[in-house]
Amino acid sequence: MPEIDTACGERINVRLSEAEKRRIERAASVEGKTVSAFIVSSALENAGRTGHRNGTLTLHREEAMRLFNALADPPPPNDRLRAALEEHARRVEPR
Repeated sequence: MPEIDTACGERINVRLSEAEKRRIERAASVEGKTVSAFIVSSALENAGRTGHRNGTLTLHREEAMRLFNALADPPPPNDRLRAALEEHARRVEPR
């Protein structure tokens, strides 16, 4: 669980419904935390999971070399890729 630095001075304001606020207050109480500490720890935990899911790719050496080689010298497009590109061109308007 991430530690909370209570000496920080930055703020984030959030608007929520009365029911959402009560739900958060109950959850914070169950964990023995203040509402602020509960919200910060929950947000940091979720931010860590999100960053890990979307920001890190770990490959074994063989996989990394295969990816590098495919990027450095890509194979020619096959029929499925051509069909996908044509479908994309039909569905998506250029900017």
